[in-house]
Amino acid sequence: MDRKVIDLLCAPRTAQRLSLLDSKGLDALNRAIGAGTVTNLEGTPLVQPLREALLTQDRKQIFRVNDGIPVLLPEEAIDTAQIVDFPK
Repeated sequence: MDRKVIDLLCAPRTAQRLSLLDSKGLDALNRAIGAGTVTNLEGTPLVQPLREALLTQDRKQIFRVNDGIPVLLPEEAIDTAQIVDFPK
């Protein structure tokens, strides 16, 4: 994603700034998705690994990026607490 676009984005409910999820966080997330232990806030399980995602400033929520387009719907957020080895 373009850095200028990321700088304009914020989380829909908390208005926190978002940043691109780093490789360690993305790896932990994708391992958890592979293990079948990740759902979004709506309760829908994630089944496809992600190539890119955005992380809130407090590191509590992740938002998918699909083909360069951020999915910033509140119910689509992923709670990082469910990812056992998510980096703090």
